[in-house]
Amino acid sequence: MSRWKELPAELHPHVHQLIVRLRKLKDHSELSTRQLAARTGYSAKSWQRYLNGRSLPPREAVEAMARVCGDDPPRLLVMHEIAAQRWAEGRVVTTDAPENLSMTPADAPTEQRPYGRYLRAAVTAGAVVSVLSVSVALLLAVRLTEARAQLARDRSDAVAAAPATVSASLVPVIYTCRLEQRDGRWYAGLSRTRDILLSNTHLGLEVAEAQCLLDRAGAEPGDIDGVFGPKTLRAVERMQERSGLVVNGVIDSPTWQALREADPK
Repeated sequence: MSRWKELPAELHPHVHQLIVRLRKLKDHSELSTRQLAARTGYSAKSWQRYLNGRSLPPREAVEAMARVCGDDPPRLLVMHEIAAQRWAEGRVVTTDAPENLSMTPADAPTEQRPYGRYLRAAVTAGAVVSVLSVSVALLLAVRLTEARAQLARDRSDAVAAAPATVSASLVPVIYTCRLEQRDGRWYAGLSRTRDILLSNTHLGLEVAEAQCLLDRAGAEPGDIDGVFGPKTLRAVERMQERSGLVVNGVIDSPTWQALREADPK
């Protein structure tokens, strides 16, 4: 394990984090500075500057070290991009070219050009925005699919719960009322609902349940046929008037409560 010098105090935390990560990679690889130089193409002196915080390593050096030391290059390069932006705020970023590459003096940069930094930062920002846009689009698509599925289920439940209406093909049925009282409420054995809305032309077990309770309360709904016709309508209005409710001929929650709790007449 190398005994590292303390990093300069003026380093930005993101730069400090990158250099500490590079130090850990070198320690984990157990490579000397010379061995690291031989495998990456950057001199031992360059790596000493990089790892002691005196110079920011170029992107290519960081990528080469990630490959040599078995780390994840994209993750390390993201750290480098952030560190490079912070480094540029306080000092000039210097880079070194691999020493095993032949370059002319005009081609070998000693200082990273400002437009290169800005272009790289712009490309990185664009990539981040693209990833976020795709992620948001996928999330919205999933939420939209879930919302449509829920809407379909709600509509299906609503259709199943809604009472049917009178049609020309209606076959007359007479229901039997099996009245019993539970927890202070009356039931006729056909439906236990206390809030479904029933009005003129509706039909079904809920209507028959209401007719049984109307008949028990002495409101005279006529036959217990499950058909909300004129006689049932008048019986509901009589029941509502007698109970001090709004007289609208519709069996709503207050009317159900009155029917369930009414005393026989």
